[in-house]
Amino acid sequence: MSAVTLKIRFPHRHLLGIEGVSPDEISGLLDLSESHVEQNRQTDKNRTTLRGRTCINLFFENSTRTRTSFELAGKRLGADVINMSVSTSSIKKGETLIDTAMTLNAMHPDVLVVRHPDSGAVQLLSEKVNCAVINGGDGRHEHPTQALLDALTIRRRKGKLSGLCVAICGDIMHSRVARSNIHLLSTMGAQVRVVAPPTLLPAKIGTLGVEIFHRMEEGLRDCDIVMMLRLQLERMNGSFVPSVREYFRFYGLDYAKLEVAKPDALIMHPGPMNRGVEIDGELADDIDRSVIREQVEMGVAVRMACLETLTGTLPKIECKT
Repeated sequence: MSAVTLKIRFPHRHLLGIEGVSPDEISGLLDLSESHVEQNRQTDKNRTTLRGRTCINLFFENSTRTRTSFELAGKRLGADVINMSVSTSSIKKGETLIDTAMTLNAMHPDVLVVRHPDSGAVQLLSEKVNCAVINGGDGRHEHPTQALLDALTIRRRKGKLSGLCVAICGDIMHSRVARSNIHLLSTMGAQVRVVAPPTLLPAKIGTLGVEIFHRMEEGLRDCDIVMMLRLQLERMNGSFVPSVREYFRFYGLDYAKLEVAKPDALIMHPGPMNRGVEIDGELADDIDRSVIREQVEMGVAVRMACLETLTGTLPKIECKT
């Protein structure tokens, strides 16, 4: 299949969050991602779009899906990809984030993909470097590429985003995925609900324009999409839920709770997934309802689109023949 080059308008130097990105810009990224889905299913998956470019993955938190898919995305576009291990870097010797940014900037990378446990850290780093920066997740703030891959998964299955009813369920308070998805889905015209116990809802969540529910049987009623979130025990200082068993009883997704959603409702989860905590294991593997594996596939395509789009705003590289 011949490669199709899509030109999209994306005036932003960095991708730090979904908030502030327009519907047309989101649609453009999804359209470009769509072309990469087909590319990734070919025997020859590689292109030379980013030949001569250097991408650095700088992850201050552990990651499997995000870092691996960014690495694959860069390599399939022909870029040189470097994974920096924070555990063996000078950061462990006391180097500050700004010093790290200045050091990396001196190496002239084209793209930095950064994950950090503190909200706002990626924004700070982006102000100190000359290259494009992609937020791979910062604290409780945002995880833009996860929201984009979720949107692509939904759009491919449902044909649209506008008018759909999406229930985001679970640990909303500690979830950057929830925030990015709320921004994206609302921007694209979807109806967004959040379903969680009061202890796992941020105080001002209502200002984001979502409907708030505390009972699964009410929040899931007539929904098109049920998006489960991981219970992030590692971010909790204190007791937010009585016990894991109690949490699953009231907020874990199983076939009984899903009955009130639409018959063709899709189930999503950003991973990693705790079976028997947020979702019943058998339901998670139900190929007729669950698109969790498909989300992983869409992740590579979306990150290819983001790398290609952001490097398109950088100076052109003269390729020697």
